[in-house]
Amino acid sequence: MATIVEKFFDSKDALTAELSTTLEQSLVSGIAADGRAVLMVSGGSSPAPAYKHLSNLALDWANINVAMVDERWVDVAHEKSNEAFIKSTLLQNHGAAANFITMKNKAETAQQGSTECETAYQQLKRPFDVTILGMGPDGHTASLFPHAEGLEFGLTTSDLVCAINAIESDVTGSITERMTLTLAAIAQSKVVKLLISGEEKLAVYKAAKAGGDVNDMPLRAVLNHPTINIEVYWAP
Repeated sequence: MATIVEKFFDSKDALTAELSTTLEQSLVSGIAADGRAVLMVSGGSSPAPAYKHLSNLALDWANINVAMVDERWVDVAHEKSNEAFIKSTLLQNHGAAANFITMKNKAETAQQGSTECETAYQQLKRPFDVTILGMGPDGHTASLFPHAEGLEFGLTTSDLVCAINAIESDVTGSITERMTLTLAAIAQSKVVKLLISGEEKLAVYKAAKAGGDVNDMPLRAVLNHPTINIEVYWAP
């Protein structure tokens, strides 16, 4: 079982305030300890206010690496691009000086682009200082989707990234081809921050925590990992 600390808040504003403060502390501590800090970022509405807050802080951004947790295999100009989201929220103002590592490259498919992406991610300092995860109503996290093509590899390999082709659903939308951090990569983080909101997702989280088949709810692999230090942030 992972080491799990649950931080439940009365409001999203309170969640954002705590998340912003702890992210800043982790980045400052990482730079102080190692000369560099590594922040693994996910898309989604939950972390957006914290990203915008961080972007306005006069941190030593030149020594902060920001890298994607997962990405749809689409061009950065695409409306569903996580990279575009990060660039419009975190990599603004002071944050624009950060060193950004993308997942998407010029390969035609995620599978074909995985070696190049792996090479880039292997250059990052480990352990990562912070990895931010979200969770879907189907129990996926990062782009580790239930019963997806590539899921078993993503949960068992020692590689840092892997290509995923999810089963199309209301959650995935039509873009099923993804690149994602593997379970092994998520485990190589000083702290993992899992952001969830609403009663429906809280119920999904509790179901995942209760145990069961990781193929049905891949979040279970994170929650059950013996060395992961995870902080669960929830707001209504």
